[in-house]
Amino acid sequence: MRALVTGPTGFIGSHLVEALLADGFSVDCIVRSTSNTSRLNGLDVNLIYADCAEKETLLSHMGRTDYIFHLAGLTKAKTERDAYRANALGTKNVVEAAAEECGALSRFVYVSSLAAAGPSLNTLPVTEEMEPRPVSVYGRTKLAGEEFVKNQSDKIPVTIIRPPAVYGSRDRDMLVLFKMANLGIAPVWGESWYSFIYVKDLVRGIITAARSVNAVNETFFLTDGNMYSSDEVFSEVAASIGKNPLRVRLPEFLMPAIAAVAEKFKSCSIINADKIKEIRHKNWTCDSAKAVRLIGFKPEVKLKDGVRWTAEWYRTHQWL
Repeated sequence: MRALVTGPTGFIGSHLVEALLADGFSVDCIVRSTSNTSRLNGLDVNLIYADCAEKETLLSHMGRTDYIFHLAGLTKAKTERDAYRANALGTKNVVEAAAEECGALSRFVYVSSLAAAGPSLNTLPVTEEMEPRPVSVYGRTKLAGEEFVKNQSDKIPVTIIRPPAVYGSRDRDMLVLFKMANLGIAPVWGESWYSFIYVKDLVRGIITAARSVNAVNETFFLTDGNMYSSDEVFSEVAASIGKNPLRVRLPEFLMPAIAAVAEKFKSCSIINADKIKEIRHKNWTCDSAKAVRLIGFKPEVKLKDGVRWTAEWYRTHQWL
């Protein structure tokens, strides 16, 4: 079996490549000439230099693969135009190239995001049947990517995966929480609720969905099965590094100003105006019951263990 992966140098993409190799796949990795490929060092993969923003660079590499996993995109962009180009038009190029060149493709898997569906408007987790209501540029552009994928579902079999918050080794976004806790600070903006998934559970779920006939032309949320309050999340992060940080309440009206300052000091920071649009909503939870029922998805890692393993990796690699 041969798999082609876009975004293989990213946090989730690099874990997916490792899992595919462990499962016996031959793996082709689409990378740009400017990509930092250090996360692929030592792995038996074939590097293909192409750009998802340029469809013509992709066409000649599609025909020989069995599975395509499209993860390339931007979680943080300087402008809405940049986000749309990467997350929507990039996805359009990849899926259209696949539809044109891969007549016998077993599956095209698009890794989207809970952000494409938007937050829950009540206390119930979001399900796949609900109308998407993204609240951020990132969410809107990922949803646009989903629509481009669905447009090709009559030509190739597709599956869309919407992860919630993902964490684990190599993740730089959640690292921010660990660093704050290490400094003795835990920012609080009122009680919020979140779904999470450990990265190794996520990539197992992605591969399971790719292989399942029940996942053809379906969309799935993948979570660890629990919902966590913001206080639980900070408590687990603090416990994992042996700290008891001071809770510092951030008034909601200050959040846009904090994001504006953060953006001036660090381009495309996780603390940015677009992310604040998401943080101001209190319920980012989703239900993975459909994936459990249709494809037999079985997450193995809960937040307590996953956060502890993540902290150990951060310390070992001197990120913390």
